[in-house]
Amino acid sequence: MSRFATGVTVITVGREHLHAMTANAFSSVSLDPPSVLCSVGHGAVMHQALTSAGRFAVNILGAEQEDVARHFADKNRTLGAAQFDGVAWRPGEHTGAPLLAGSLAWMECELTAAHSFGDHTIFIGTVLEAARDVEGHGLLFVNGRFGRAAA
Repeated sequence: MSRFATGVTVITVGREHLHAMTANAFSSVSLDPPSVLCSVGHGAVMHQALTSAGRFAVNILGAEQEDVARHFADKNRTLGAAQFDGVAWRPGEHTGAPLLAGSLAWMECELTAAHSFGDHTIFIGTVLEAARDVEGHGLLFVNGRFGRAAA
């Protein structure tokens, strides 16, 4: 699977469950209703946070945000609100989940289904609101490395 190029996102939950996780297991599911999915390992902190919060945001990262992707992928980072120190963000109107400054686009979602399979759960969210924030090239991940997608 490392040979399959993917975009890079940061999944976030807000309010009392404040947490973020870099994820490339993300996809559109349906246009009607607008919905997306992300796959999260059962042992990840995000698994419990997302399950408890019931709402989340997806931040689609731009090529200039590799440092953000690496930060939220670091399992040794400080958790809770402190993990957002030095990261510009604002709470989503519908979810309270962090919408990261500089992201190409973001979506706020309500968790509508969860399917456990193997060591992951596939979370499906109905999109409550979505917007494009900035123009730019997307951040890719392939062969264990970050790269840049030409528009």
